[in-house]
Amino acid sequence: MCAAKVFALKCGVQEYDWGKHGAASEVARLAHGADEDFKIDASTPYAELWMGTHPKGPSTICATSELLSDWIKTHPETLGHKAKELTSDGVGQLPFLFKVLSVNKSLSIQAHPNKREAERLHKENPKEYPDGNHKPEMAIALTPFEALCGFRPKTEIAEFLKSVPELRLVVGEGNAEDLLEEKSKSGSSSLKKSFTALMTSDDKTIKEQLSHLVARVQEAKTSGDSEAVVSCQGDLLLRLYDQFPGDVGCFAIYFFNLITLKAGEALFLEANLPHAYLYGDCLECMACSDNVVRAGLTPKFKDVPTLCSLLNYDSKTPSDLLFKGSRMSDDPLVTIFDPPVPDFTVHQIQIPSTVDEQIIRPLDGASILIVIEGNAEATSQSLGNDVLEVKDGSVLYISAHEAVTLKLKSPNKEMLVYRATC
Repeated sequence: MCAAKVFALKCGVQEYDWGKHGAASEVARLAHGADEDFKIDASTPYAELWMGTHPKGPSTICATSELLSDWIKTHPETLGHKAKELTSDGVGQLPFLFKVLSVNKSLSIQAHPNKREAERLHKENPKEYPDGNHKPEMAIALTPFEALCGFRPKTEIAEFLKSVPELRLVVGEGNAEDLLEEKSKSGSSSLKKSFTALMTSDDKTIKEQLSHLVARVQEAKTSGDSEAVVSCQGDLLLRLYDQFPGDVGCFAIYFFNLITLKAGEALFLEANLPHAYLYGDCLECMACSDNVVRAGLTPKFKDVPTLCSLLNYDSKTPSDLLFKGSRMSDDPLVTIFDPPVPDFTVHQIQIPSTVDEQIIRPLDGASILIVIEGNAEATSQSLGNDVLEVKDGSVLYISAHEAVTLKLKSPNKEMLVYRATC
């Protein structure tokens, strides 16, 4: 049994076919950094690192191999008041799941239901919607990170309907005309009709029209007509078509914003916001749930009618979708990403090379901290004279109301740390 209120965790690595392979994966780099016995295989897709108490990938305490969830069951006071309110008594669960993702191949076009909708879906189809909780998410880029997110401004979609005849045919002439007429007006009815028509088109039509479009883009690339390639998002289309040939999701690029986050930039994926991760490495924090409504770019279960009925059809620009963090007023090294949900908050802590020591402040709720880059000695009151050596990939559980001091060990080297709490 671990007596300290701050301790290192061993966290599970998930291998999915969409993950980056070998040493190219940030997940693999961090897992190896924390545990030299973790051997990186060049042919293995290291997709996700899970930090928390989720039963499909539970973290364990390094010193004792005890499940973190079991330890919390016997030490519920370490969760703090807010986390205890968000979880069931005695189950030893955190209200959030913290992850690192390394994406090499597109993830599904998806959205997450709100709590009321999640409860209904779980009741109607518990196999595909295994719980009644909502699943808001936040993604914070660790490297340049590509994603489709939210509906484009209608003026942009209208331009694609005019310049991509294959898209117009699939959407239908009447729906296309309605959207062209509404493009400069408020309201989203025409957008919903056009997108639903696309997603519910028969497979034969989708495959035929995608084949025509792909052939046209390839011909333009061969002839050096870069303007034609750019005008129909040709490079992205070819990449997705290579990953998911004939999939309706390849046409979705004309409806959704293409966003490339810089390291440290974030997206908040609220309920019913359509999105698909395309490429890169990110941190992800979410409410503990497995509810995902999918409709394209995936071999998994697709629930197209549900997705089309749930989505938020408000048009936004990429800049509208960026979720800005705020600097802590009395500690400018800490940036807080605090979404409008109670389940989680993420702190980014950037410690410059000129700082020798940084105090990780006590919070009202339990937290999980991961070191992305840097080396330090971690001490706390509950550790007594013991010292935890932390480095790239180290993950700590920090109990509520517990402060941790990081004494940097590498001169002239910055340290980057992220901390999830609620």
